[in-house]
Amino acid sequence: MSDALAGETALVTGAGRGLGRACAEGLADAGASVIAVARSSDDLAEVAAHASGRIEAWTADVTDDAFVERVAALDSLSIIVNNAGGNRPGPFVDIDAESLDAILELNVRACFRVAQAAARTMIRSGTAGSIIHMSSQMGHVGSPGRTVYCMTKHAIEGLSKAMAVELAPQGIRVNTVAPTFVETPLTRPMLQNKEFRDFVYGMIPMGKLATEDDVVAAVLYLASPSAGMVTGHSLVIDGGWTAQ
Repeated sequence: MSDALAGETALVTGAGRGLGRACAEGLADAGASVIAVARSSDDLAEVAAHASGRIEAWTADVTDDAFVERVAALDSLSIIVNNAGGNRPGPFVDIDAESLDAILELNVRACFRVAQAAARTMIRSGTAGSIIHMSSQMGHVGSPGRTVYCMTKHAIEGLSKAMAVELAPQGIRVNTVAPTFVETPLTRPMLQNKEFRDFVYGMIPMGKLATEDDVVAAVLYLASPSAGMVTGHSLVIDGGWTAQ
């Protein structure tokens, strides 16, 4: 993918660490100029120091109006990876209203508004763009203890399909990447629980977790001209979990 995205401008949310950081660095390695967005300036300082010199850091909260307005005011934008998100696992009957609202706000409402701002910029600048939502295998199945997360990722899958149909005439493609569990700072504490780790491995026919590189490869494909006729699709990176 070296220089496959030269001349493109990409924006990655939740880019301070984990999958977001890996995606930002992967897009920069492929030649894109990348805007990496996260709430932690310390995390972003490390990302911006990437050897490519093509990563610009924005310290911002994706739920803030000011950030959405800043995206809508960009001169041009051709790729966005809507990666910011979160989870608060717990039994369905015990989920409190504050947790419900917080995850809906971050995983659905903010994702919608950022994608909307990005699409407005693409349309205004006449750019044929690629919008990539970071979904999950949990956007295709259900799982115990993850009702809110599953709900939000199913919502993102539906949003992506509707956006793909509506924005296709403007040359904007919309897809999701839907990974299984990847060991990141977000998932590592959960995977340290032996019972949960055994459950996860038992659900993946390939018998292993996905890697950050697996996910980045999917993002780079969907962002590239090689996926020029791919829209409304969910690229599931799950080792067979959802095939069962």
